[in-house]
Amino acid sequence: MNIEHLRLFVRVAATHNISLAGKELGLSAPVASMHINKLEESIGARLIHRTTRKVSLTEEGEALLPYADEILASVDAARSTVGTGKAQATGTLRITAPASFGRMHVIPALKGFLDKHSELSVDIRLTDSMIDMIEGGFDVAIRDADLKDSTLIAKKLATDKRIICASPDYLAAYGNPTSLEDLKHHSCIKQMGFDTWSFNTPNGLQNIKLKSRVRVDHGEAVRDAALQGLGVAMCAEWLVYKQLENGNLVEVLQDYSLNDAAAIWAVYPSSRLLAPKVRAFLDYFAEYYGAPPYWEN
Repeated sequence: MNIEHLRLFVRVAATHNISLAGKELGLSAPVASMHINKLEESIGARLIHRTTRKVSLTEEGEALLPYADEILASVDAARSTVGTGKAQATGTLRITAPASFGRMHVIPALKGFLDKHSELSVDIRLTDSMIDMIEGGFDVAIRDADLKDSTLIAKKLATDKRIICASPDYLAAYGNPTSLEDLKHHSCIKQMGFDTWSFNTPNGLQNIKLKSRVRVDHGEAVRDAALQGLGVAMCAEWLVYKQLENGNLVEVLQDYSLNDAAAIWAVYPSSRLLAPKVRAFLDYFAEYYGAPPYWEN
């Protein structure tokens, strides 16, 4: 079994396109197709359905894919280690991250990361959609939600603290809420999925049903609405820390903590051997964000 043929097969599984997978690996379409044929001959089974519109894995191809991932991870780790005594991060690291967090806290970190790992390149997809890592061919995903897929491993990179805030103009016009009871009389900016805010109190959990004239579906829009004086908002601190520093937003109800155990996670496929490029990512970004993360300082 040829390792490079196997590597091509994994990329075909991710892209559903033999020509595109071949191009990623520096192969022409005819050569890529020939390599897949040779892999199928060596395995003794058809691995890919080919139609004029789409390429998909056969049942045998689906069965081979997790083993192919494991083999390639082992080979990459071995190649990186032998002769150096230390695993080196090489190749292309494919990352997916939430759009806002990626722009604000991943892209700015890349120069230092790539300077440290000169043999590594990155391919980043920023999206707020929950995508299938395996099908998408990603090495690591940054997520701010609980892990649902038991075939993946999650490493905590940073806390994801949320706060209540408002603009100085709003507070000057409507007053500063000093209790949860006060909050019930303020206009709050709702984010879809958060129709109530839950607070920890000495008497247990208290849920506040929001009074609102503005409801949006994106965290940055919540922040921007708060900056316009449209109401009191709940925001992730990593999203508003600069506005808090310059005074364009003010934290309120600081004596009341939200019932929130959110975190920023790095998620990657389960494997007996962790690829050096993934290990490099985990180590660098955990240190870069810090404990507590820099946006909470």
